[in-house]
Amino acid sequence: MYTLKKSLGQHFLRDENICRKIVASLQEHPYTRLLEVGPGGGALTKYLVELPDIDFKAVELDEEKVTFLLQTYPSLNGKMIHQSFLDIEPPFTGLFTIVGNFPYNISTQILFKILDWRDQVECMVGMFQKEVAQRAAAKEGSKVYGVLSVLVQAFYDVEYLFDVSEQCFNPPPKVKSGVIRLLPRKTPLELTDEKKFFLLVKTAFNQRRKTLRNAVKGLFDAAILEDELFNKRAEQLTIEQFAGLICKMR
Repeated sequence: MYTLKKSLGQHFLRDENICRKIVASLQEHPYTRLLEVGPGGGALTKYLVELPDIDFKAVELDEEKVTFLLQTYPSLNGKMIHQSFLDIEPPFTGLFTIVGNFPYNISTQILFKILDWRDQVECMVGMFQKEVAQRAAAKEGSKVYGVLSVLVQAFYDVEYLFDVSEQCFNPPPKVKSGVIRLLPRKTPLELTDEKKFFLLVKTAFNQRRKTLRNAVKGLFDAAILEDELFNKRAEQLTIEQFAGLICKMR
């Protein structure tokens, strides 16, 4: 069998109903290439390897789990990537979908990695610590709306699908979990300069309690800062409003 490694943030899903719900959510949008991130003990994998006409691959850092999966599911031979997801290049050419019960200790980094691959990732269905899932899906005005919310939603429509109880895992984590789905925005955001957009958003939320005028004053000329929009705090701005400010930056 295999052992659990706390150092890798491992909490293995054991609730079959949740596994089936994740796979069902995945099936609502067609795809031909699928990458599972962190298959661990194979709770999702056993369903995924049975999907017809899918080019399937899985990435797993833990050598013990790789060995276990290859022994349990011989069809995975040649389809396992024994690396950290954060270190690999896109495993397919063309569009692909990502699914996973993601390690909580790198969940935010996973979302930013998906953003790096946004030209290829056509869908993501993933389980995160509930707090991270809520932040990714949060809208302006919410207390948890922040850098992650804006940057992810600049490129993807985020749907919070359902909660997952601690008791669905072995061992039970100390936090609840949530499953979200990312799909490319139906209405693409007009970004004239992505680097400036990322800088503006990160700078604005770095001092989120201040008005936007005080938080980002180093990025704009004094005359621009007179606009009443700068009376707001970062959490009050829509993604479109952030995007609209790019052309006014220094």
